[in-house]
Amino acid sequence: MKLHFLGGVRTVTGSCYYLEGRNFRVLVECGMFQGPDAEAINRRPFAFDPAALDCLFLTHSHLDHVGLVPRLVKEGFRGKIIATSGTADIAELILYDSAHIQEADTEWLNRKALRSGLDMKEPLYLPPDVDRVLPLFERKQYGKIEELCKGVRYRFVNAGHILGSSTLELWYQEGDGERKIAFSGDIGKKDSPIVNDPVYVEETDYLTIESTYGNRKHKGMQESIEELVTIIKTTFRKGGNVIIPSFALGRTQDLLFILNKLVKEGRLFKINVFIDSPLGERITRVYAAHPEYFDEEARELFNIESREALRIHFTRKTEESMALNRVKKEAIIISSSGMCEGGRVRHHLKHNLWRKECSIVFVGYQAEGTLGRRIVDGAKAVELLGENIVVRAGIHTLGGFSAHADQDELLGWLCCFRRSPEIFIVHGEEQASMGFQEALKKRFPYVSHVPRVGDTFEI
Repeated sequence: MKLHFLGGVRTVTGSCYYLEGRNFRVLVECGMFQGPDAEAINRRPFAFDPAALDCLFLTHSHLDHVGLVPRLVKEGFRGKIIATSGTADIAELILYDSAHIQEADTEWLNRKALRSGLDMKEPLYLPPDVDRVLPLFERKQYGKIEELCKGVRYRFVNAGHILGSSTLELWYQEGDGERKIAFSGDIGKKDSPIVNDPVYVEETDYLTIESTYGNRKHKGMQESIEELVTIIKTTFRKGGNVIIPSFALGRTQDLLFILNKLVKEGRLFKINVFIDSPLGERITRVYAAHPEYFDEEARELFNIESREALRIHFTRKTEESMALNRVKKEAIIISSSGMCEGGRVRHHLKHNLWRKECSIVFVGYQAEGTLGRRIVDGAKAVELLGENIVVRAGIHTLGGFSAHADQDELLGWLCCFRRSPEIFIVHGEEQASMGFQEALKKRFPYVSHVPRVGDTFEI
């Protein structure tokens, strides 16, 4: 069998892995690229015939893993899309939101192109393309081995990253025996605020493993919570706002859970939290509808209808979002996108980034080339919505809130193998993936590779 690496290698976006066997063709992930040149990369022809695929496996529903699925279907894919129920439910929301963004952005660009005499653009996909995706989903549970076709079996186990996230195990016939490959998906940390801890895979011949934080270690969660409390109190005393760029999926729900707990414990007084993301509200309600994925503490506390201690305001209309520009102090505004590449958070940065009494808190990974990365790296000024905005607000990065395992946790996840697998290190910027490979070599006798886009391996 051949394993082709088509995305999500030496970068953290665009995950896409193609398995080509004698009697089956399988795609694992079909993610959107983000950052520099993303527009052109997302429009490149697929390196395979979408109509020839038997199925698509999705390990979870972040855009960098599912964002090009409507384009895949638009270009002929009619196979099964296999995922957990949580992943399927959230992917529906993520993909419709992405389609609306594609539509709105293309309309805006075409108005400019028309005035300038430039060529018009077509969106990658539109909401009707997402309509054609949804009937293809097959929802699966954790832990049950299923048959894909003759000689091919698979199973999802909990990856502990976000709601419904999974590690994929796939068994296939090779020669006279059975072989196995596992795709880690994005591996979560232990003791995450809401979802259960990741499940270890104990045996595989081949493994692709993520390396987002493969060359570094996180601060502890409690240390990050203490820092967040200090930031909020200090900012409010100075008369400013706390702006938290956050993806609508995963981090927003974790933050709500943590802030609610802090208020109930009396460490923060009743505070106003504005979730300026309609998608964030819808995903939060999907979380509440899937308590089967929660750990014990989250089942007790995660109930958005009864969170009386925390004053949560969901902004549903554009006018409500714009009204936040007039809120000058004592507000926590959580808004997407998490890397500041689009969405409403750019407006909140425009109105708060230049104010020295405000704080900008980054709680997730900032990919190379993104606006969030430039701010974190110490830019003195950035361009926002056509204006040059100086950076005077306090800039904070809280690594403990990451939903990804760090280097130690990734190495710990590899400790349980009964025999030595051949490992492919993916989903990390080149420096992170290479750093993780070095750490892995020092600790384990495993053969490992850091593939490049287009690399193919016989397995």
